[in-house]
Amino acid sequence: MNIKKLFVLTISCFLIGGIAGCSIKKSDGVNRDDIKTYTSFFAVSNKNRITNNNRLKNVIAEKIGAKCDETWLEDNENAADIVDKMIIANEYPDFLYDAAEHQKLLDAGAYIAIDEYWDDYKNIKNYFSEEEWSKIREDDGHVYIIPVFSNVNMYDTNTMHDDEAFWIQVKVLQWAGYPKITTLDEYFDLIERYIRDNPIGENGSKNIGYEILTDGYLYFCLENPPQFLDGYPNDGACIVDPDTHKVIDYNTTDTAKKWFKKLNDEYKKGIIDPECFVMTKEQYYDKLKTGNVLGMVDQRWNYGPAIDDLPEESTYVPLGIVVKEGMKEQYHSEAALNVSEGLGISVSCKDVKGALQFVDDLLSPEIHTLRFWGQKDIDYSVDAEGKFYLTDDQDKNYNAKSYVAENRCDYSYFPYYRGMDKDGINAFAPAYQPYEFYKTLCPIMQECFSAYNVQTYVEMLNKSKQNEPWYPMWSYANTFTDETDYGRAKTAMTNIKHEYLPKVVMSDDFESSWDEYISVYKKESNFQAYYNELQNFVDKSLKK
Repeated sequence: MNIKKLFVLTISCFLIGGIAGCSIKKSDGVNRDDIKTYTSFFAVSNKNRITNNNRLKNVIAEKIGAKCDETWLEDNENAADIVDKMIIANEYPDFLYDAAEHQKLLDAGAYIAIDEYWDDYKNIKNYFSEEEWSKIREDDGHVYIIPVFSNVNMYDTNTMHDDEAFWIQVKVLQWAGYPKITTLDEYFDLIERYIRDNPIGENGSKNIGYEILTDGYLYFCLENPPQFLDGYPNDGACIVDPDTHKVIDYNTTDTAKKWFKKLNDEYKKGIIDPECFVMTKEQYYDKLKTGNVLGMVDQRWNYGPAIDDLPEESTYVPLGIVVKEGMKEQYHSEAALNVSEGLGISVSCKDVKGALQFVDDLLSPEIHTLRFWGQKDIDYSVDAEGKFYLTDDQDKNYNAKSYVAENRCDYSYFPYYRGMDKDGINAFAPAYQPYEFYKTLCPIMQECFSAYNVQTYVEMLNKSKQNEPWYPMWSYANTFTDETDYGRAKTAMTNIKHEYLPKVVMSDDFESSWDEYISVYKKESNFQAYYNELQNFVDKSLKK
């Protein structure tokens, strides 16, 4: 969508909005003519968009007296350009969510201070604890955004592992008799053996043993596995020793060298796609869509949409790979508090109280259940014990894209609770209800999970809950800008890794290429300023 259309939607909101916010309405609802319409811009692409006359969107609107027209980033659009035009014009939609440009929007004064109003909106104020809100507050003491994906009610109910892992196609595990694979050597040995016996895929094209995505910020697929291989969780920006609380640079550890030496070996063997370092993310997704890529490191939230139409045997399974036998991996963690991005209400909103009430109502138990389960007896059923389940027809509808577009509305980039539903009996959404999840699995995945004595993807990995006050460090590091020495150091480190790590992997002389990379990294990146700031953050977190 172009910026003019966005502004038209914003102006429409100004005309529709006006008076103070509404409370949850009684079951008889409100007249559709009285429903307020808010506007939004989410700087992410969304392939599963809902229709304008979506049933659940209308049901929710009739109960709370408001709805939001969600605008997403189009494939041919650049979020930074859109945000720059908004800032220059000082005109914004009512709600904003842009992870990459959040700091720019904050510096431009694009958001209202939510905490100045929230005493009247208890669902918002109680969404996080005071300790958690203190981490979200800016230096001026105010809260401008609400992190959306960081809140777990009661406990984690994830059935899918959406984060980083060493992924491998289930057909490879089946071919090998579902072996126990825990180390880096075992992982690549399995892929090598499969490739030797199966050089060509079912579609007649050559199988690719291992793929690497390095486009833009997604180069984490290449550069950050050393922290996981050493048994640490996803702090992203660094390793933090849980005993000494010392920050460690995972780019220069012995394990980092072993990791890149392994990639270098596999590249020379032809296991790694020779085109990996010149691919765009779209080309990477296209290769995954062929079903010929056997394994890769990635986060499922990134690659998941690209494999929706793959045959069952090409489904990917997460493995918690470590550098040597006996180490405990920590690939799966509960939702982390990400303070670097979230939903904000813009200064252009003419009905701030109404917008806050809309968000507050979306967090109420009744509306929250509507967002993620739907309407009772239409979208889901309830047994005598109060447990939600899907009939065969309901299950079919739940997974049908056309039905979803017209009948489901989860407002996914507005705040919500993961974990358990507020009733304390059910998971917050059908896909997180264990028995509902398992019955949706294809036969080969049920066979795989049975072989490993698990029922979900999450159970394929260790489930570690991170309570350290600094966790995750990537959330803090994502706030760095080039206005500070440590922010400039981060940029320099990123640029050096982008330039040199592909050369290291492709090199005919690994040792000399590795030494050159480390020398440039240490001499030209000012990396110490970056890690000093991260250490300061850890130390401050421990004192709070």
